[in-house]
Amino acid sequence: MKFPVSRRVIATSLLLSASPFAFAQEEAPETLDTIIVTGVGPQRTSDEMVGNVTAIDRGELVQKLSGTLGDTLSTEAGVSTTFFGQGASRPVLRGLGAERVLVLANGIGTIDASAASPDHQVATDGIDAEKIEIVRGPAALAYGGQAIGGVVNVIDGLIVESLPDEPVSFDGFAATNSANEGSELRGKARFATGPFVLTLSASARDFGDYDIPGFAESSLLRAMEEDEHDDHDDEDHDDEDHDHDEHEDEEIRDTMENSFLQSETYSAGFSWVGDDAFLGFAIRQQTSSYGLPGHEHHHEEEEHDDHNDEDDHDDEDHDDEDHEHEEESPFIDLEQTRYDIRGGAKLNAGPLTHIAGNLSYADYEHIEFEGAGEPGTVFTTEGTEGRLELGHAFGEFVGAAGVQFLDKDFSADGDEAFLTPTSTKTFGAFLFETLQFADHSVLEGGLRFDNTELDNDIQGERSFDLFSASAGAHKHLESGWWIGGLVSYTERAPNESELFADGPHLATSQYEVGNASLSKEKGTNIEASLRWENDRFSISGNIFHADFDGFIYLTPGVVLEDGVEVDELDELPVFLFQQQGASFTGAEIEAEARFPEGLLGANWVTSASLDLVDGELDDGGNVPYLPPMTFHAALDGDWGLWSAGVNVTAAADQDDPGTGILPTDGYVMTGLRGAVNLSELGFGKEGTQFFVEGRNLTDEEVRYSTSVLKDSVPAPGRNIRVGIRVAF
Repeated sequence: MKFPVSRRVIATSLLLSASPFAFAQEEAPETLDTIIVTGVGPQRTSDEMVGNVTAIDRGELVQKLSGTLGDTLSTEAGVSTTFFGQGASRPVLRGLGAERVLVLANGIGTIDASAASPDHQVATDGIDAEKIEIVRGPAALAYGGQAIGGVVNVIDGLIVESLPDEPVSFDGFAATNSANEGSELRGKARFATGPFVLTLSASARDFGDYDIPGFAESSLLRAMEEDEHDDHDDEDHDDEDHDHDEHEDEEIRDTMENSFLQSETYSAGFSWVGDDAFLGFAIRQQTSSYGLPGHEHHHEEEEHDDHNDEDDHDDEDHDDEDHEHEEESPFIDLEQTRYDIRGGAKLNAGPLTHIAGNLSYADYEHIEFEGAGEPGTVFTTEGTEGRLELGHAFGEFVGAAGVQFLDKDFSADGDEAFLTPTSTKTFGAFLFETLQFADHSVLEGGLRFDNTELDNDIQGERSFDLFSASAGAHKHLESGWWIGGLVSYTERAPNESELFADGPHLATSQYEVGNASLSKEKGTNIEASLRWENDRFSISGNIFHADFDGFIYLTPGVVLEDGVEVDELDELPVFLFQQQGASFTGAEIEAEARFPEGLLGANWVTSASLDLVDGELDDGGNVPYLPPMTFHAALDGDWGLWSAGVNVTAAADQDDPGTGILPTDGYVMTGLRGAVNLSELGFGKEGTQFFVEGRNLTDEEVRYSTSVLKDSVPAPGRNIRVGIRVAF
């Protein structure tokens, strides 16, 4: 993988542009590390955790917000996206996705169908969040081997744990986007009286089909299709040329057809907050409708081929067919209602320090429509998940013990139900301990045991006993240095799709076949961290290596049909879930510099990060759908009344794509942002501002190598986003 010369120049220039600010003489303001609540045991700040941890607050979320969770987080170090148009994506951490990355809502799973397929939307969204925490790497201490890639915890603040400073507060924003002629709205109000707090929240998106810079299909895919045309027999050459010309006319370009997104979310929370305890209840309802891009062209091609085979079609029939194609664009209607109860209390009972518990129930359904008024497959998920944690302190040992359970029923009904009904039950118990010494060094370790049972209506039951353990240490050294290391062992049970899938999955253009005899996936992980910080500068690096025994992945294959091996069923290529050993090695490097009262009288912050991961199977093949080496950089200046910033993301070519996958070209995206801070004019609290953003200003063709649709669905082109955020 490499960056073209011009891309290296852009990245280097941005870093060097900060150098004049080094002559500023004023002292930098003190920076405070964010408390991270995603985890187990005593609360710790981000600088006390061995793994790479990021906390994104409300102000940053408004700036980064996209249509889906994965896209919103894709500019963070070590994070990519499964991009499936504007309507669906999950975050990919260190090259691992699906259920190896747990997406949580306030510490409990989302209880949806998003891990079963990349076209399924995550039932939680940054548009409503107060904060999102990203914990990369093994998270077995808190959540078991299912989170070996990491945890993304979306914290919505509906249930509060402490009384707000003001009896009434409000935070909202509204924005418009040029690339999709779309709007986004969100409002959140909080009312407090005595020990009681009521929180109300509502949000909505209305995005049309988005603009793209050129053809929807990648140049490599188009070239491959050209070769297929050239390979036809000479006797059909004239007809082929005619067909090819019509195919060129039908190709999608400039606008990504059927990429719309419409969503609404309404939620409320009611809390009681005492001196040393809290208890709250919340309800959240999300509805969404979004197109599945990249498939209407496939349908048109099939119909077009049929049309060429039937010479007796007249013009009137052809017009009817074109109209029918427009009506057959597939889309998804989704709805989830979720109820949460959460509480906690400080304890003064000998060694017991605190108790905290969560209980969530969710009812999820989405319907995949082949066209307007044509409901197809119905996916439903109904489940309950709970977690109880008890903190303790025995002398110098401080930690927590707890239990967690999940009871979930998943079903799919329809012609494209590639997965038959499956119920999942899990129960886990965990223990975590820390030991701090006088020299500011800390030892930590944890154990977790889980039992997971998956019961499929057709293929029967599988049960897995899972064990996870980790041990780590970190120490503060002289002159701002910090060093840490972690070793962990995790076990993950295969999910429903990996075990029991058997059917056409049109969203990914694959016929998926699971393997009910898959064994549990085992991983041994080593991670080392080194950081340095003073008043102005900080730099950190994380290096990790993971060895998997029985790594589960999806790859092209063959199955027996009527005693004959075939690699295609229902006109779709066969993909099999298989497992073998695999290893991942990678690193993340991040740096930041702060220059208060610097050049032009602004407070400047410049930051940069570089992340890379390489994955190889034991047979020498490449792990599919890995992100490339990616560089992010930003420079922001704040003059008080107004602020401005520039950012660059450069991704290298991904030329180790995995079996049956085309390579992916790299890209460079640039963005600009300017804002008027209205709070400086006496309107609203800090954070109230009018902003204008330019995303992908050079209209670069961006394709994410982590997306199964990367060769048919590029990311949006140039987008101008204008909005206002109000807080009081």
